[in-house]
Amino acid sequence: MGANASNYPHSCSPRVGGNSQAQQTFIGTSSYSQQGYGCESKLYSLDHGYEKPQDKKKRTSGLATLKKKFIKRRKSNRSADHAKQMRELLSGWDVRDVNALVEEYEGTSALKELSLQASLARPEARTLQKDMADLYEYKYCTDVDLIFQETCFPVHRAILAARCPFFKTLLSSSPEYGAEIIMDINTAGIDMPMFSALLHYLYTGEFGMEDSRFQNVDILVQLSEEFGTPNSLDVDMRGLFDYMCYYDVVLSFSSDSELVEAFGGNQNCLDEELKAHKAVISARSPFFRNLLQRRIRTGEEITDRTLRTPTRIILDESIIPKKYAKVILHCMYTDVVDLSVLHCSPSVGSLSEVQALVAGKPNMTRAEEAMELYHIALFLEFNMLAQEETTVSRPACAAELSNSCLLPQSY
Repeated sequence: MGANASNYPHSCSPRVGGNSQAQQTFIGTSSYSQQGYGCESKLYSLDHGYEKPQDKKKRTSGLATLKKKFIKRRKSNRSADHAKQMRELLSGWDVRDVNALVEEYEGTSALKELSLQASLARPEARTLQKDMADLYEYKYCTDVDLIFQETCFPVHRAILAARCPFFKTLLSSSPEYGAEIIMDINTAGIDMPMFSALLHYLYTGEFGMEDSRFQNVDILVQLSEEFGTPNSLDVDMRGLFDYMCYYDVVLSFSSDSELVEAFGGNQNCLDEELKAHKAVISARSPFFRNLLQRRIRTGEEITDRTLRTPTRIILDESIIPKKYAKVILHCMYTDVVDLSVLHCSPSVGSLSEVQALVAGKPNMTRAEEAMELYHIALFLEFNMLAQEETTVSRPACAAELSNSCLLPQSY
């Protein structure tokens, strides 16, 4: 009984006639018998790039072996034998030195854990943005009034001038203290709450209220065309710190405690002065805020306003060394602790440095400077500086600890 070619999908030629067995043609290496169409081996495609399964298996296994070699080599290059390095380091050490090193490492580990637990337990420090929001809300040390729709908005000249080109031009035309400026805004649809939100944005970088009008692209475009587009709060505050435009307070340092109490006296007793803004230092430090408010209550502030002179704050250098003043002010304006400022002017010495030299004490280490600055921050009630300083002092302490304990001690 003949077989139909249609039953064999691998046939490439149809049956033309005659013996179906003789006419049937197969592609491949199948074993063909006269008794039937038994196909013992597999049929293959016409692809010329075909490779045998055993060859493919060999090639795959070879690639896997090569991959393992690369992974092993990469791991060996990446990971160091720390045990071997420690053995080489300690090979010439005395047993007492090794014990001291172990104690130092254990102490460092305990200090790290203690610092972590303290960070979790203490309240979150107030940021520049939060303090600026309080400055706008509670109106500390304002020096100009904006009148909009018969409503008075006490503001700070330096902040608005640094943040907004529109206000920089407007306020320059009325430089006197306490000037009242009537606002005339061309952008349509700006009412009193929205104007307040705009001022809040200039102080904090956020509008401070939910209003669908702030989602309107057309209104935002009109406002940017009229007021200009400010930079980020960090950038503008850094510019305010660098250039000190419209500064209204100077910080002086003296070793005469009676002069400090009186806030006046012989100018020859005063050291270098540092410029600042009442708005910023009162917003960041309750110490400075209470000090300035006390001057207002006693009438001292009226004299400064009448004479149009910046308020002078004289600090006792035995409590707040002058060399830390720039670090403190920089953090107040930027929320960043930059200890490199301490060593940028080595020729200028403070009272504490002179006292240390007279007493024969060596120069302070970075960790000691960080801890002294930490205590000053607590005195000023400047929590951001205190918490940032503990973060900065940890690696400094660890580095000095590591350097001191990696060298063998002589007993």
